[in-house]
Amino acid sequence: MNKLIVFIFIGLLAQLIDGALGMAYGVTSSSLLLGFGIAPAVASASVHLAEIVTTAASGASHIKFGNVDKTTVKRLVIPGSIGAFLGATFLSNIPGDLAKPYISIFLLALGVYVLARFLFMFKVGEQKESIDLTKRKSIPLGLVAGFADATGGGGWGPIATPVLLSQKGISARKVVGTVDTSEFAIAVSATVGFLISLGWAEVNWLWVGALMIGGLIAAPIAAWLVQKINAQLMGVLVGGFIILVNSRTLVNTWVDQTAAYPFIYAGILALWIAAIAFIVVRIRNTKVAEVLN
Repeated sequence: MNKLIVFIFIGLLAQLIDGALGMAYGVTSSSLLLGFGIAPAVASASVHLAEIVTTAASGASHIKFGNVDKTTVKRLVIPGSIGAFLGATFLSNIPGDLAKPYISIFLLALGVYVLARFLFMFKVGEQKESIDLTKRKSIPLGLVAGFADATGGGGWGPIATPVLLSQKGISARKVVGTVDTSEFAIAVSATVGFLISLGWAEVNWLWVGALMIGGLIAAPIAAWLVQKINAQLMGVLVGGFIILVNSRTLVNTWVDQTAAYPFIYAGILALWIAAIAFIVVRIRNTKVAEVLN
C-alpha cells in the first residue's frame, strides 16, 4: 500500500512537471521506477500505459487553455508513433539487467541536457501563435523523439520541446501544450509495441493505476500553471532531479566503494543547488531590470 501511494505521488509530480514544461513525465517516472529495481522494459511499458490516460487528460486541458498548435500535432504524431513502436520493440528484446545501467546513462544524458538547456540556452520567444513546423523537419524529429521516448521511458518531451523552442519567436506555452498533446499518440504506439513483445502478464496494473491517478490529478493543474510558472527555474529543478536519480543507479552498479556514495551524491546535490541559486538570482535581476526600465 505504501508503494502505491509513492507511485501516485510519482505520477502526480511527473505530470505536474511535464504539463508545465512539455517534458519529463516519462524520464521522471522511469528514473524513479528504475530506482525501485524494476526492469527497464517493464518500467517503460508501465509508464507508457499510464501515459495513455495522463496525456489524454493533459492534451484536453491544454486545448481548453488554448496552448496547442493543432497543425504541428498532426505532423508529429505519425513519425513519432512509428519511432515509439520501433523503440519499444527494441527495448523489449534486451535483457533487463544488461539494459538497466545503459538506460540510466541515456536518462542521465537527457537530464544533463535539460539542465544545460534551461541554465544556459533558454530564451524567451517573441510569442508567435503558430509553430510553423515543416513536414521535412517533423519526420526526423518525430522518429528520433519517439524512438528515444520508448527506449528510455522518456524522451519525447526532452527532445521535441527544446527543438521546437529553438525556433525564433516561438511561444513556450504553445510548444509545451503541443508536445504534451501529441504525446498521446506516442504513448499508444509504444504501449502496443511493449504489449506485443512483453505480453500483458509482465505489467503490474496496480503500479500503472497509481501512476494514472497521480497524473490525472496533476494534468489540469499543470495546464494552468504553464501560463504562470517560470519555466526556466522548473527546467533546472527537473534536470537536476533526473541527474540525481539516475546517478544513484549508475553508482550502485559500477562503484564498489560504498563509502564514496555520500560524497558523490553530495557533490551532485551541491552543483544542483548552485544551478538553482544561479537561476533564481538571474530571474530576480531580470525582474528588477524590467521594473527600472
